[in-house]
Amino acid sequence: MNKLLVPALLAALIVGCSSTPVDETSGAPVESRSGSGVTPVTAGGLDSRGLPRELTDPKSQLSQRSIYFDLDKYEVKAEYQDLVAAHAKYLIANRGFKVLIQGNTDERGSREYNLSLGQKRSDAVKRSLVLLGAKEDQVESVSLGEEKPKNPGHDEAAWAENRRADILYRAPDGRGEF
Repeated sequence: MNKLLVPALLAALIVGCSSTPVDETSGAPVESRSGSGVTPVTAGGLDSRGLPRELTDPKSQLSQRSIYFDLDKYEVKAEYQDLVAAHAKYLIANRGFKVLIQGNTDERGSREYNLSLGQKRSDAVKRSLVLLGAKEDQVESVSLGEEKPKNPGHDEAAWAENRRADILYRAPDGRGEF
């Protein structure tokens, strides 16, 4: 009986492994990722960096990308919470987008202190975005300390402009600001 079973299994295996010819002109099947929760971003087109215009149009709240802080502070002030919420809402609707939060300080303080404070500022914005629904892997936070001033002056007005966290976007195709 075993002598008949082995040839029968081999024959079934050979028949089961036969294939039909494949039309090689049609190409390989490609998985569609459009159902992944990413809202197509087409309204208004793209800017020169490949970002949707709603992120760069001065009339859009999303074009505002800096959150300012008080001296030696890293709490997101109430006046910026709506702005952070708008960016979180955008990230929720566009899961393929990523942001880099760059924490900045004014020139006062030691290099170490400023790097630490800049990180706390960027982490505070990141924490807010994630608490509002952005995915952790969409948001990265770094500190630039005093290395990237918005205003090169050496007075209180300049320092106030430099105490900030900037939000930079990158599109799913890799184009963008970072």
